[in-house]
This record gives sequence, structure tokens and C-alpha cells, in this order.
Amino acid sequence: MSQDNLIGRTIAGYRLLKHVGEGGTALVYSAEHPAKGKAAVKVLRGRQAQDPVAVKRFLREGEFGVRASHPNIIGTLDFGEEEGLYWLALEWAEGEPLANFLAASGRLSPALTARIIGQLGDAISTAHRLGIIHRDLKPANIMYDPATQTAKLLDFGIARDTEDAPEARLTRAGFFVGTLQYVAPEALSGELVGEQADVYSVATIAYQLLTNKLPFPGKTPRELFQQLLSQPPIPLNLALDGVKFSPRLEAAAMKGLERDLNKRWKTVEEFAKAFVEAATSELQADDKKSSGLMSRLFGRKE
Repeated sequence: MSQDNLIGRTIAGYRLLKHVGEGGTALVYSAEHPAKGKAAVKVLRGRQAQDPVAVKRFLREGEFGVRASHPNIIGTLDFGEEEGLYWLALEWAEGEPLANFLAASGRLSPALTARIIGQLGDAISTAHRLGIIHRDLKPANIMYDPATQTAKLLDFGIARDTEDAPEARLTRAGFFVGTLQYVAPEALSGELVGEQADVYSVATIAYQLLTNKLPFPGKTPRELFQQLLSQPPIPLNLALDGVKFSPRLEAAAMKGLERDLNKRWKTVEEFAKAFVEAATSELQADDKKSSGLMSRLFGRKE
């Protein structure tokens, strides 16, 4: 299927206007609906549409998107099949993938990182309360609008429902799903993972936003795989020469990256709350230092 051969076509009332992205299984178009306005329409690739497991996963993504309603989750408007095409119509989100923003801007301040992590924490916690484990949290799966500093989670393509019986899983036992740079160590065995796997992934995102680096230095999948299973992550305050964060902020981030589940934050809500509070405390401390300096320079009383 060419990335452009559906432009101009109408699917379930959505007129496809422009190709705006693609992944391994689907193409994404900007679209317009006469009643629902602008949307993003995701269409399963032709070869994938012949695979019953890929179709089931794709439609389940639509179901999860409908269930997980939250201001910081890109919602699913409609989904279905028409003339052999499997499609999802998604809420249109302004901005760009957070991965692109980070690549262009460089590392983010603790304050902005905390704002993003706070929003993601609320969104992911909502999904978890509904029994949905995302399993592929990463900056490429987050839309970010710099104008409003709003982050929105997307792509529940490999999410799992905690209510599903093990025999209903769509991934073969012994094979992990997710993106290696962000996946929790316990996922590498191919076992079904729980909420703490998403904790690990969002802690990795927080670490990367603060440093523009990942917690492990491996350059190849083999290196990363071995490091995830056998080595501790690089401490946050050793990630960058000459850049230090408060001990409290480092502790919050590194607890999210613990290999031992008994030592890791139990929930994304716990992690996000601790991280945001630590970042806020760091900002207040910086403000106090600045205020003290100004007082000494200009004779102001504190």
C-alpha cells in the first residue's frame, strides 16, 4: 500500500486529506469529518490487514482509546472496517511527538519536565484504574504542544487488559513487547507485566527529559538487553558533567528505575506525585537562592 494512495478517499465520513505519519503496522492521515471536524485517521497496512492477530490488536487499540477517556489521552472517535480497510479515527492533537521536541530543544528544565510527567501520570493512572497497561510508553508515543505545554498519550496498540486470561494474550509467551530503551527489565522474559512496568517506562522518560540521555549507555540491542538485566542504571546526577539535581529529585527518578519490584514505586500515581513534588521543591530552592543573591547585590531585605 502506498502512503499516498488513500488521499482524497472518504472512510466512514472521514475524508483523508494528507499523509502525516506511519508506523510498522499503520498509516496515519489528517482528515475532516462534516460533523466531527478535524481528526487523525489511522489505517492498518494491507499486509497487516490479512493477519487476524494484527487486526484484533488494531481493533483493541480502538476499544482502549474509547475506554480511557482523559484530557491527556488522545481519544478514539470511531473505529471499524470498511471495504477491507481497518481504521481508527482519533482526536486531532496539535503539536508534535515529544521525541521530536526533545531532539530540537535539548534537555528540559525540571519545572517543564514535572509539568509533562504530572500530566502523563494522571493519564496513565486513569488507564490503570480501567485495567489497561500501556506497555509502550516513550516520547514517540506522546504528542506535545509547546504553545500550551500540553502532553497527550497515544498508541495503545500493544496495551493489555488486566482482565484478560493469560490464554487470551496476543503476544507469544517468551517474547517481550515494547521498545527496548524504555521497557522494564521484567518484561524481557516475555511474561505478562503489570502497572510497575509502566512506572519504569515513565521514569525512563522523566530521566531522558531532564538529561537528554537514557539511563543505560548501550548502543546495540544486545548491549541494552544485557545491561537491563544485570547492571544498575547510571545515577541521574552522573548523567551530565557539571549538571546536578537535588538529591530528592534524583531519588524519585531512580526509585522508578529499580530492577527490584519491591523497591520500585508501586504505582505511576505515586511516582508522578513524588517526582513533581521534588521538582517543585528544587524550583522553590532555586528561587530562594536567586532572591538571596538579589538582596545581597541590591541591599534588599529578605
